Amino acid sequence: MVRAFFPGTFDPIHLGHINIVMRASRLFDELVVGVYNRPLKNLLFTPEERLALVRTAFQDIPKIRIIGYAGLTVEACRAIDAQVIVRGLRVFSDFEYEFRMALANHRLGPDIEVIALITDEEHTFLSSTTVREIASLGGDISSMVPRHVADALHNRFHELGEGQTVVPQSSMRD
Repeated sequence: MVRAFFPGTFDPIHLGHINIVMRASRLFDELVVGVYNRPLKNLLFTPEERLALVRTAFQDIPKIRIIGYAGLTVEACRAIDAQVIVRGLRVFSDFEYEFRMALANHRLGPDIEVIALITDEEHTFLSSTTVREIASLGGDISSMVPRHVADALHNRFHELGEGQTVVPQSSMRD
């Protein structure tokens, strides 16, 4: 049995992530989606909230399992006996980062392979950062995230109020 691991922060999960997960699930006997709970960035949702959002996205698909993890991705792979790390590529600029991470992971876990899937064209612009910013400005994200994620974002920004500083504003305001 070949088990693959798709790690990410998923703050929040979006249709680009879901596209990669669904396609990877066709390639492996089991796909474990790992929600990283110790990232070096500010997050909008807690680890428990992100786990719940990801679980809801894949709740009816038996080949997909969701876990939270901390520490090195290769150690999480070893803990669940995953032989493959799955990564997604959206645009060319993702390649350099993912290439360096794949080399580092291969150095730490030479027995674990890394594969990268290129997202479908309609998702190339998507990132969690973009989704958060559009949602924070009241924009329509219904074509970017599942309904339960759109609702969670709307509720979170309602809780934070208009003066929120969790999501830095960039070019979407212009």
